[in-house]
Amino acid sequence: MLTTLKTSYTDTRASDLAWALGREPLPALSVLDVELGGAHVQLRLLGASHQVLLEDEAGTCSETVACIPGSSTPLPLGVAKRLDDWEYEFAARVEVLSPGSFAGRAQELIALVADHPNGLAGVFPGSPDAFTALLVQRHEGQVHWRTWHAYPQEGQLVATRTRVAARIAHPSAR
Repeated sequence: MLTTLKTSYTDTRASDLAWALGREPLPALSVLDVELGGAHVQLRLLGASHQVLLEDEAGTCSETVACIPGSSTPLPLGVAKRLDDWEYEFAARVEVLSPGSFAGRAQELIALVADHPNGLAGVFPGSPDAFTALLVQRHEGQVHWRTWHAYPQEGQLVATRTRVAARIAHPSAR
């Protein structure tokens, strides 16, 4: 699903992004609810980036990657945590692209996510290459999502990957 976000585009930077687990739902500009084999996932576009809410029989998970005033947790390159009955893994990277490459990559990603039934892309008014996009899938009992946050004024594209899987008890723990 593709939407034009009804908010002004502010010149934030990739380095302003922060990561957080467990935050309550923040005000969203656009939301997509997805059912994935017993898991309910809500993709949320915020004025300052994204939030993903996951709920199934193993528990709940809330991931926020956004420009959050006062946040002291910068965007990590990688995280692995136990979360309720889940194993949670997160990774982020920043791509720096030339202006011509950036525009092409931005439009490619927007088209990929907009045409996917489990994808949500939001374009900020004033810049066709300023966007946030989320795509969620379930594979072999695990929920995976990818996100992209575009900062055309810097030529930076922040890409994240998250995997959430039910913990498997070790045989000796039974």
